[in-house]
Amino acid sequence: MNTYFSIESLTTSFKKQEEKLSELVKLLMNYQIIDARVFELPKIEKGEEHEQITEIMVNPLQGNEALNVGLCFYQKLFIHHNNPNISSKAASRLPGALCFSVNHQQYQEAMKVINEVNQLKVELENIVTKESGVSKEQRFEFVHDHLRGLITLNAYRTITPLLEPDSINFGWANKNIINRVTKQQILERLEKSYNAGRAVPPYSSDQWAALVALEITDIQKLPDDVVLKIKRPVKVQPITRVWYSEIQKQVQYACPVPLIVFYTEDSETKPKIGTLPNYNVNTIKHKHKPKAKPLELVIPRLHLYKEI
Repeated sequence: MNTYFSIESLTTSFKKQEEKLSELVKLLMNYQIIDARVFELPKIEKGEEHEQITEIMVNPLQGNEALNVGLCFYQKLFIHHNNPNISSKAASRLPGALCFSVNHQQYQEAMKVINEVNQLKVELENIVTKESGVSKEQRFEFVHDHLRGLITLNAYRTITPLLEPDSINFGWANKNIINRVTKQQILERLEKSYNAGRAVPPYSSDQWAALVALEITDIQKLPDDVVLKIKRPVKVQPITRVWYSEIQKQVQYACPVPLIVFYTEDSETKPKIGTLPNYNVNTIKHKHKPKAKPLELVIPRLHLYKEI
């Protein structure tokens, strides 16, 4: 797809998402609420995006206040929706659950709109990351030239609907993302960076090229059968664990936005919603932490390690 049609697709898709989100909020405001709980998290101020998080104090809200805050959060898609001193680079999250009692027609109507919203979110991300043909480095400019101030992560996040779970509990996840890579894959990545001729602050283009050249030399010295892993730390994030007693199954979801939970009028199940505790890195207990092979850091900026 050429750039002109990508721009048109981008703006059209986003406008449809805004309209559908508005339709969803109006629909849900007319449904009977049986419970609503959301957990406000501290806002990250500008300049604090990369600071290590060791503690998070949660502000729980319940009832109509939680419902209003939750529905509003779905529509917070632009930087200007936040306080000016709040960072637009750090992800904002509002874990929680909004529970409604519905008849079967209301449930079908809501699911239709939620599915349309989620489809538009996937479509928007696909336009930006694939159809536009712009490089990863150019995506920010491509989006913000035409949708100034859009927080793309918020626009991409899908909404999770649930039907009649027995219980909904919340917690924290702070695992590393570990990907195994080959020596050849890393060399290709480094050579692409070297050949790009870019200046990466605080380095000049010549200094950056010299740094990458040293990294290439270091990787070339490694044996061909070396086991390399990218171990990238992920900032702690809220999750939810949903239990269905009829099928004896627990499902875990990331929970950056409130879940939308439906209970049909003929259901005997009533929602049991837990709370999200405050986070403290020193009190986290791992139920099962498999013994990992020792790793040695090879390229810090890539979080690249080798097994030893």
